Amino acid sequence: MTSHPFLQVNVFSTDPLLGNPLAVVLDADGLSDARMAAFARWTNLSETTFVSKPNDPRADYRVRIFTTLGELPFAGHPTLGSCHAWLANGGVPRGGEIVQECGIGLVRIRRDAAGLAFEAPPLRREGPLDPSLRERVRAGLGVAVDELVDAQWVGNGPPWLAVRLRSRAAVLAVRPDYAALDELMVGVFAACGEGDAVDADFESRAFIAGEAAPEDPVTGSLNAGIARWLLRESAAPDRYVISQGTVMGRAGRVQVERVGDALWIGGACVTCIEGAVTL
Repeated sequence: MTSHPFLQVNVFSTDPLLGNPLAVVLDADGLSDARMAAFARWTNLSETTFVSKPNDPRADYRVRIFTTLGELPFAGHPTLGSCHAWLANGGVPRGGEIVQECGIGLVRIRRDAAGLAFEAPPLRREGPLDPSLRERVRAGLGVAVDELVDAQWVGNGPPWLAVRLRSRAAVLAVRPDYAALDELMVGVFAACGEGDAVDADFESRAFIAGEAAPEDPVTGSLNAGIARWLLRESAAPDRYVISQGTVMGRAGRVQVERVGDALWIGGACVTCIEGAVTL
């Protein structure tokens, strides 16, 4: 049994109870895959991460990301939360930016007064859904045909597909049939209108059938994929804010900013629990 520094971090909200929680085990070198997966199941959070020394000399640290179902090559709120925990534990970056090593390779992270932001990875899968899958997803979400604007693959590590709806109200009204969406990772989103009374430009939700928490409170990878879709089609400005978690009583805010060829996805991080964990 070994003891490791441990933090539980709230991501994408300055209020420690209104974002997406992340469990972070630091100095995780030597832990087996089975032990990491077992601890991720035990925490019962959407993700648990394990930070260790990097294999790539260009990186500041390496992170492995586990859900209750298995390992992910990349995810957004674990990237920001793990970086926050690494810095809080005394981590010092080699350069002006932090470089994270994970399953998809190296990810750049910047920090400023607003918090942390990661450079969104390129899409590994994009383009429209085939008609049969589109109809399966529409029916599984319980969305009326005339409410669905478009549906696209936006996979950037996690195999997300995203559904654009006509209104924020339609997004908030979704009550998914998780059995119908089995083995899919589905996001829904819509632009906010003048009457929506929310400090954001878009509203999104994320559903992962089979997970312990099948609706993710606030999702960096999904919103990064949606941002690439929207910006490619000139359907959003270079800088905007996404609200997520409303239906769950959360108030997540994801900051999106395009700077030249780079797309940055950011938000606040707050440490909620700090100590040690024995594994």
